[in-house]
Amino acid sequence: MQVSKYLRKWFPLFALPTFAAFALAFLVPFALGLYLSFTKFRTVTNAQWVGVQNYINAFTQNNSFLNALWFTVRFTVVSVIIVNVAAFALAMLLTKAIKGTNIFRAVFFVPNLIGGIVLGYVWQLLINGVLNHVAGRDLTYDSAYGFWGLVIVVNWQMIGYMMIIYIAGIQNIPGEVMEAADIDAAGGWAKLIHVTIPMVASSITICAFLTMANCLKLFDQNLALTAGAPQKQTEGLALNIFNTFYNSTNSQGVGQAKAVIFFVVVGLIAFVQLRATRSKEMDA
Repeated sequence: MQVSKYLRKWFPLFALPTFAAFALAFLVPFALGLYLSFTKFRTVTNAQWVGVQNYINAFTQNNSFLNALWFTVRFTVVSVIIVNVAAFALAMLLTKAIKGTNIFRAVFFVPNLIGGIVLGYVWQLLINGVLNHVAGRDLTYDSAYGFWGLVIVVNWQMIGYMMIIYIAGIQNIPGEVMEAADIDAAGGWAKLIHVTIPMVASSITICAFLTMANCLKLFDQNLALTAGAPQKQTEGLALNIFNTFYNSTNSQGVGQAKAVIFFVVVGLIAFVQLRATRSKEMDA
């Protein structure tokens, strides 16, 4: 009872500064950005209301946004599948009772310590140098090569992180469940499909949506590796928004509208992920 009174007395002292900081750092800029998405502007002080025209232009102007959306969807689907299959396979391997598993975990996680932006520049040097020489042609402007280059970068960055989550999920499977499967003479594939995967369903959901969100938001690596070349065929959503806002004449409002659309997409994905994760926890 005394603790409750103490909390009621001092809670506003800590909560109000936190809320004020949140409002200044997020709510005010978000509200301003939402307002500007309905205006034509160069600076905040000369904004002119144009209604939903910016949103119409976002989907009709040069088709750049739709092309970036389609590229991002393809890139995200491929990356989510490869990252999670590889991370889950490594997690299964490293949870076996073999010697040196901690060393192998560290080895597989080390690449994640090297930023994707660094790897992007290294990959770009390889394309411009050795690989171009081997291929006998300039691969810098090959959209397929840029696509798979970005997939490699994302795999380099994310497999280690997802592997750690999968390892934690697999290690939390009760031993008696596996013992029951052994008693029933279940084979390796049967235990994987009917025991392991259902028991780590929440981990799979988390990893899938984390990978998806990061792929959708990819910017630095996209800029460093391809910059959208050739002819914006490898331009992701984040890079398209940046180019619209900063590199197009009188298109700041359209860029802001694209940013709002992008926020809504990522927000919906986060909401679905939260609901899916909670449903998995309740089922478990």
